[in-house]
Amino acid sequence: MAMTFEAALDLLPTGYSMGWYLGRKYGVTVTRSADGKRVKLFARELGGQDIVSFNLYRLEDGVDALRPCEMSSDKVSDFVIGVELRPPQAAVPSFPPHVQQV
Repeated sequence: MAMTFEAALDLLPTGYSMGWYLGRKYGVTVTRSADGKRVKLFARELGGQDIVSFNLYRLEDGVDALRPCEMSSDKVSDFVIGVELRPPQAAVPSFPPHVQQV
């Protein structure tokens, strides 16, 4: 069963994450208001020029108002459903061959 936009958005963690979408790496920042009524997403392709950005307002009547920033709602929805987040990798120290690790 395909995931809905709302379910996929709820799975994205608040704060900064890195992920892949259509074979390209993105930095993704999600901000949520304390009352849960507003969600903002800003994603930038790392090493590229693509951007995905929107605000989502959860209205009292149970309807969400999606406000993409200068792009289509389809682009926003496809990104949220399709982005695959990856945990940040810890830096692994590299030692020159002549240095013995203890």
